[in-house]
Amino acid sequence: MSVKEIGEAIESGNIVFGIKQTLKLGKKAKNVFIAKDARDDTVEKLEAAKIEFDVLKSKADLAKELNLDFESEVFSIK
Repeated sequence: MSVKEIGEAIESGNIVFGIKQTLKLGKKAKNVFIAKDARDDTVEKLEAAKIEFDVLKSKADLAKELNLDFESEVFSIK
């Protein structure tokens, strides 16, 4: 379900990629998803900012499923 949500957000332009953009968005983010192989410091930064997130597949699997030409650890839906 969540990969589907990310795909829909990409199509509508309501998504940001990466930890920096997610932290800027903060609590305004509707949903935050991270890859299961995200770095520990990325998880720590999200927890420190009290941003709740769901864990998904690996970065490579997500990039492939979403047809992206890059890998991202963090996906945030605005």
